[in-house]
This record gives sequence, structure tokens and C-alpha cells, in this order.
Amino acid sequence: MAERKGAKPTTFEQMLARLDEIVRLLEKGDAPLEESLSLYTEGAALIRTCTKQLDEAEQTVVKLQKGEDGEPVETSFASENE
Repeated sequence: MAERKGAKPTTFEQMLARLDEIVRLLEKGDAPLEESLSLYTEGAALIRTCTKQLDEAEQTVVKLQKGEDGEPVETSFASENE
């Protein structure tokens, strides 16, 4: 599978897919050193971006689950659907 040129992944799912592609390319081990370094750099940037998005999503969930006193309230997804 060749490295994609041009369009950058924009959604979380697209970034994960690209990260998976980068891992497969690097594990193959047949890319020249310069390309491998470029792929590694791109992968590291994707990891930082995905981690940031996950942290932000977690903070949103925590805010949504705060009780009346401002303390987090643990709820199960099953109890919300009943």
C-alpha cells in the first residue's frame, strides 16, 4: 500500500486509519530511511492530535455527568437506556 499524498485526515476515525496505515508501512521495513522518518513524524503528530481529541471528549463527558453539587456522578449506560 503506497503512502497517500495530498488530503490530510480530518476526522478521528480517518486519523486512526492513517495511523494504522503508517504502522503497516513502517513494519514492512522496505521504505527508505527518509520516508520512514517522515512516516514516523506524521504518525507521532497523529497520535498527539488523537490523544488531545480523546482528552477533550473525556472532559465533555465528565462535565455532562456532574451532579447537582458539582461532583462527578457515575452512571452506567445501561441505566440511561432503560
